[in-house]
Amino acid sequence: MNSTRKGFLIRAAAVAGAGLVRRVLATLTGGSTAAYAAVPTARPAPHSMTHGPFVGHVTSTTAMVWARCSAPGPYGLTARGIGGRDEVAATAEATPETDMCVVWRLTGLRAGSTHRYEVTHEGQRIVGDEDTFFTTPSAQDAPSVTRLAIGSCAREDAGSARVWRRMAAVEPHAVVLLGDTPYIDSTVLEIQRTRYGEFAAVPEFADLLRNRPLYATWDDHDFGANDTDGRLDGKEDARRAFIEYHANPSYGEGDEGVYTKFRRGGIEVFLLDTRYFAGTEASPAAAEEPTLLGRRQWEWLRRELRASTAPFKLLASGMIWNAAVRPGKPDHWGSYPHERDALIRFIGEQDISGVVLAGGDVHRTRVLRYETTDIAGYPITEFITSPIHAGVIDTANAPHPALVHDSGEPNCFLLLTVDTTVAPPTLTAQFQNAAGRELYSLTLNAEELGAQ
Repeated sequence: MNSTRKGFLIRAAAVAGAGLVRRVLATLTGGSTAAYAAVPTARPAPHSMTHGPFVGHVTSTTAMVWARCSAPGPYGLTARGIGGRDEVAATAEATPETDMCVVWRLTGLRAGSTHRYEVTHEGQRIVGDEDTFFTTPSAQDAPSVTRLAIGSCAREDAGSARVWRRMAAVEPHAVVLLGDTPYIDSTVLEIQRTRYGEFAAVPEFADLLRNRPLYATWDDHDFGANDTDGRLDGKEDARRAFIEYHANPSYGEGDEGVYTKFRRGGIEVFLLDTRYFAGTEASPAAAEEPTLLGRRQWEWLRRELRASTAPFKLLASGMIWNAAVRPGKPDHWGSYPHERDALIRFIGEQDISGVVLAGGDVHRTRVLRYETTDIAGYPITEFITSPIHAGVIDTANAPHPALVHDSGEPNCFLLLTVDTTVAPPTLTAQFQNAAGRELYSLTLNAEELGAQ
């Protein structure tokens, strides 16, 4: 089916409603209708929320909280420190222009404290119980143990729900999603919004994020199409929906991309956008080659890496950082070796310690240890975590000289633990399945990664 016909069907389905949207998506992507099934939810009350609240970006003194509301108008959020101290409030306006999504931004919070929050609308409290809270971290350089639950490739199915429950059980300080969360496969704004809403309605996912931060980037399916790059028509609407349904610290610079970063304890996470700019201009690392990151993101990453004082720096993208993929798959850092290799040289030239890599996308659990000592000053390790759903790809078990672990395990995620209470600080990567069984683990320390 040609792209014009596909676009017509998708737009017609969007007008007809969410049920037809799901059937058309299943037909165009070769999947089942069940894969795009909405989670049954009760019709919202006149003054309520349809989705959330979810905690977004949190620092030692600030917090963001996201929700989707049932009606337009101002909604208030009040956070109180445990014991009734430190009350902070914010107001956000729900409008049809943002699909009724709101983000409250709280400032002046006490560091290292737990705050319960409630949401009100027209004088009525509509959300607020013992599960609606967030905890601000202590100062970023204070000794701490930080746990991040990292995953990619999830659906609204029972297996993914088990992973969300397992993530909650390990009590991470934040959840990091590396894309295909959800599967959308369209840039039509109505379809993007429908799919984000169906994904956010999963009860186990909502429970996980009611009281811990979510950070995310996208990969190909939530960007808009399988194995695609930045020349995809309609990517501006995909970005609009992504921003509406998240509470990241930032979304690129200006009006392009969704890359961002955050620091929690001893780790700074750089969430890269390897879709929006890919193939759209010449590479800043090699003028005769196409870019992956784009000049603006490239300069941002180099600048922020130089400025980072975190013992560990995680460079995370939806794409994996090597070319060991299923036959015929074009979208990976191995297709842009000029940019990847220039970044590794930059790490060495600038004496940037503690860099590790993460990716998703390929429906395998993998660990690679690259011999980059001569270039970067130490070996660089890559962690690949996929899928949260059950769709393992056997042909993605491709050989690579740096490969130290591979497993094809459904319903899995990566638990990353950074401990700065010990000397030298350590980073432990543990891959788990939904039952909590360990698939593989590895511990690195800061001295191994170039720390002086």
